[in-house]
Amino acid sequence: MKLNYKTFGHGEPLIILHGMFGMLDNWQRFATDLGNDFSVFIVDQRNHGRSPHSDAFNYEVMAEDLFHFMEEHYMFEAFILGHSMGGKTAMQMALMEPDMVPKLIVVDIAPKPYGPHHHAVLKALTSVPIDKVQSRSEVSDILKQHIQDEGVRQFLQKNLSRKKNGGYRWKVNLDAVLMHYDKILDFNPMEEPFKNQSMFVRGGKSPYITEDDFPLIHQQFTNARIETIEHAGHWVHVDAYDPLLGLTRDFLNEL
Repeated sequence: MKLNYKTFGHGEPLIILHGMFGMLDNWQRFATDLGNDFSVFIVDQRNHGRSPHSDAFNYEVMAEDLFHFMEEHYMFEAFILGHSMGGKTAMQMALMEPDMVPKLIVVDIAPKPYGPHHHAVLKALTSVPIDKVQSRSEVSDILKQHIQDEGVRQFLQKNLSRKKNGGYRWKVNLDAVLMHYDKILDFNPMEEPFKNQSMFVRGGKSPYITEDDFPLIHQQFTNARIETIEHAGHWVHVDAYDPLLGLTRDFLNEL
């Protein structure tokens, strides 16, 4: 699968992976700033952004996508940063191909299964008659019936794409998300842990990584540090841009 991507800067390669319903543009500012130190690749994962859609959708195939992306770009190894769903893809890649990942950064997700918690988002998106809507404001009005948070609505509306012959479509493959939602919530540990350096960054206001998860993280990622940004929620790169950027730069530049 040929993944859509953008690249910035020069230096050692760093790949950044977005979360579910996201796309590479969510991390473009971050990639631009890190481009002073690294060759940064922001990537649309399968079924997201401008990357191809597929009925296959789980962390094994997304890690394989990343493996082939690295081969295609002649990367024998690369630092990998992933947020939420992208963090699970990054962890899967590190566990499957540890020699290709000298350092790993996981943002606000743990190596464990999660219960269903996207009910409002999925209901909102499936409530939009995407083949019939005529304007972005019409979509916004429908989303507002299910989601009160304007920031979440704006985030989701970035998935709207105008078709060449008129009308709109979703960039995200909503059918695949619905079909394989349980697989995206899941995560299967590997027998062999990841022993290279890793950093888990959690939002202090987010429920995604709790202190109860620390032993599990250290079991699967034996050389992990865990950092907490107290005032951040799940979207750490939005709520605490500068602290996350500083942690990332310092960690990747350490010997």
